[in-house]
Formats: sequence, C-alpha cells, structure tokens
Amino acid sequence: MRILIAEDHEVSRRILEKTLAGWGHEVSVANDGGVAWDMLQQADAPLLAILDIMMPEMDGYEVCRKVRQQPAAIQPYLILLSALSSKDDLVTGIQAGANEYLTKPFHSAELRVRVEGGVRMIELQRILSDRVAELEVALSQVKQLQGLLPICSYCHKVRDDLNYWQKIDTYLSDRIDVEFSHSICPNCLERVTSEARVSKQEIAESRSTEPQ
Repeated sequence: MRILIAEDHEVSRRILEKTLAGWGHEVSVANDGGVAWDMLQQADAPLLAILDIMMPEMDGYEVCRKVRQQPAAIQPYLILLSALSSKDDLVTGIQAGANEYLTKPFHSAELRVRVEGGVRMIELQRILSDRVAELEVALSQVKQLQGLLPICSYCHKVRDDLNYWQKIDTYLSDRIDVEFSHSICPNCLERVTSEARVSKQEIAESRSTEPQ
C-alpha cells in the first residue's frame, strides 16, 4: 500500500517512514500541509495518509476537510497524528473527516493496527467500486435493448445492428449475462399434443380407406 506521511518534524517523519517501509509499504513524504494537499489531488495519489495536525501552510484538519470535499470513487483513509490529546481535539479531527486519531508518542503496535484497518477499508472500497462499474456496464447493455426491435412475425428471429437475423435467445445471450434453458409452455404443449393426435387420426383413417 502506498502511504503518504505529512509531518514537518524531521525526526518523527523519518521514524514513521522507516516503520512503514519495514512493514512493506511504499512511502511518500511531505513536510507541510500544502504539499500534502497537492499530492492528494494527483491522479495516482496515495489512498492512505498519516497527517500531523500542526503543520505549516495548512494544518491536518484543513487537509482532511479539503480531501472530503472532493468526490472520489475510493475515499482516502486519513489518520491524524498529534501531541494534542484532549477529547475536543479528537472530536475536531473526526468532524474534519479523519478516520483515525493517534496521539504522540505513538505506540508502534497501535499504529500498525490502525494502518492495517485502513488497508482493509480501502480494499473493500475497491471491491465495491468494481461491482458498481460492473453494474453500470450491465445496465448500459440492458438499455441497448430498449426501443424498437425488428422481429420476424413468422419465425420470430430478430434483426441486429448489422442487419443479421438470428434467434431471439442468441440475440439476448450476446448482450446480457443470461443463459436460456429451452422448455415448452402449457399452451404450446396442448397445441402440439392436439396436432399430433389429429395427425395420427388422419393417418389411421387414411389407412382404413385404402383398398385391401
């Protein structure tokens, strides 16, 4: 997972960078809130960020607010990190849009738990985003079936966009995720059975009138 560290204190920034890299993450760094905000606006922006609250240019609260104002299929997971530890500071951070709030000095195990929780949340968002995209494709295919569809009144074949005539089950199978199991409805069964019965009777009558 690519993680952004926004921390103006060099020692804290290096400790975080080394810790996260040791857990196998790719780390990007920013030394103030303005740079962090610029990085989070990029097309390939990190989806998890650890933001110090007290930073020059823009504090962590403001970075969170700006990120949450931007529409995105997958929202970044934001962890605020600060020496401020009062309940009011925690509430302010969550109201600004942070997912987690850690106080300095942080415990390595606690940071790891929070980061792993963020990674799981992002993966769930990715799965959901993929499902939404699949549904949008399916809906667009269904919409293509709306409107006037030329169908033969005799054989019931339909004409596609390339002016080819094909069976309606083949036409639909090519455009939506559906398979057909062929059967016979009660009305057709009665008609076919009746026709077969009449045909047998006609054959029997025909044979009975043949000269012996």
